[in-house]
Amino acid sequence: MAFQRPREMNRVAIAAWCLFDWASNAWPTVIMSFVFAAYVTREVAPDAETGTAWWGTGTALAGVVVALVSPVVGAIADRAGPRKPWVVGFSSVTVVMAAALFTIRPEPAYLLQAVILGGIGGAAFEIGQVFYNAMLADVAPPRMIGRVSGWAWATGYAGGLACLGTCLVVFVLPAEPLLPLDPAAAEPVRATGVVVALWFAVFAVPFLVLTPDRPARNQPFARTAREGVAQLRRSLADLRRRYRRVAHFLLARMLYTDGLNTLFAFGGVYAAGTFGMGFRDILVFGIAMNIAAGIGAFGFAWVDDWVGPKRTIVVSLLALMVFGGAALLVQTPTGLYVAASALGLFLGPVQSASRSLMSRITPEAVRAEMFGLYALSGKITAFAGPAVVGWVSVAADSQRVGMATILAFFLAGLALLWPLKPAVDTGEPKPA
Repeated sequence: MAFQRPREMNRVAIAAWCLFDWASNAWPTVIMSFVFAAYVTREVAPDAETGTAWWGTGTALAGVVVALVSPVVGAIADRAGPRKPWVVGFSSVTVVMAAALFTIRPEPAYLLQAVILGGIGGAAFEIGQVFYNAMLADVAPPRMIGRVSGWAWATGYAGGLACLGTCLVVFVLPAEPLLPLDPAAAEPVRATGVVVALWFAVFAVPFLVLTPDRPARNQPFARTAREGVAQLRRSLADLRRRYRRVAHFLLARMLYTDGLNTLFAFGGVYAAGTFGMGFRDILVFGIAMNIAAGIGAFGFAWVDDWVGPKRTIVVSLLALMVFGGAALLVQTPTGLYVAASALGLFLGPVQSASRSLMSRITPEAVRAEMFGLYALSGKITAFAGPAVVGWVSVAADSQRVGMATILAFFLAGLALLWPLKPAVDTGEPKPA
């Protein structure tokens, strides 16, 4: 029996789907952004420079794996039918890797192990998101795709921050641990990996139980895999003709996502280097931006359905350039907080509306495959933004000038997105 797209709102299914974002965002927030990455670079590695290089290399290699694997497994999943088994499989790997991070002692001998665990967990997390994102149009009625995507994105920011707050209050910040853990062995910080694992596993249960999924096809997996790979080859060979709008959008997204990724990677570095902020100040700075991004994603969810996801992205990119420019011009930490918080309001909408637009223009039969390409477009040139910022900062001897190159990525992505007509691709070859 074919899967029927929802025509009316199923509140339970939508809430369960959104709650998965609450569960899963514990990994990028606590492990990759605020706590464990800093622990590895500052306490496990012999020095901060070595730690940064190793952790960055592991993250980059994980991105390569995501870029290569996502389209393939997405194409296979489209042929197999259900998406939840793939979400469960890859998310389970992330949960195991998070729990295993407790074994990372503050000694250089554990650096390689930390990088391997973080890389595997990060790659599995990103690949799992391919199938989760592909379910958006299966859960939300067409008139509500923007709202559901925005609600989920805002829920994800809230869940990540809630898990981070729990880790900070219970484990990281108290002078005396609230639980019998040894600070000398960094056990309070290491325990945050276990918290992330439990958080992810527990809060993912409603998604697993209550979110509808597609029926399975009754054929051997080997045949399904062959069909999926063959379909992917056909799609890639004729992407510009059969799925012209998708290809157009993915190219534009690749450019502005390079800017977003670089902003996330260098925001704290800029705050520390130009404004002299310490670790706790940077932590507060990052939390403030995440709160603003969550508010923006939630508020713009209605705007997405009202004016369309493309216009939402356009407005958000323009705002990012304006407030990003302000953040480069201010001279005080207070001014940076204000500009960055305003900028944060438009980070969530760009990401949420991008997922919404992809869901709207992608043919149903190849949606997971196309979301695999969507993941690829966010990773394949991820090195470009950080490299340009680094080179220009050195050449100009100024972090401000280097960070200004991020605005160029936003502008290039906006210029390419502008002429896109967001109708659904049918998969039929377009006339040349």
